Amino acid sequence: MASIKNLKKDINYVLGDIIEECYTLELLNPKTDSKDTEAIIDEAILAFDSLVEKVNMKNVENKKAHFKNITLELEEEANNLLEKINKL
Repeated sequence: MASIKNLKKDINYVLGDIIEECYTLELLNPKTDSKDTEAIIDEAILAFDSLVEKVNMKNVENKKAHFKNITLELEEEANNLLEKINKL
């Protein structure tokens, strides 16, 4: 099982890269509506807060399954956000 520290880093890096991609999109396409990218950034921040809160939960019966679910949720959330960015 990967460490909790590495899981937190993965969450930070993945969602941070998505936010960075939004800013890059705004810089390269000044005609794009910034409200759309701001909404994606807000979703990424909410996902980050939610996932880190789940990682920090103490009263978990099956830790291995719990952290695996968090990893899957991170992957799913990242894919959803990237799809939204690609549609812009």
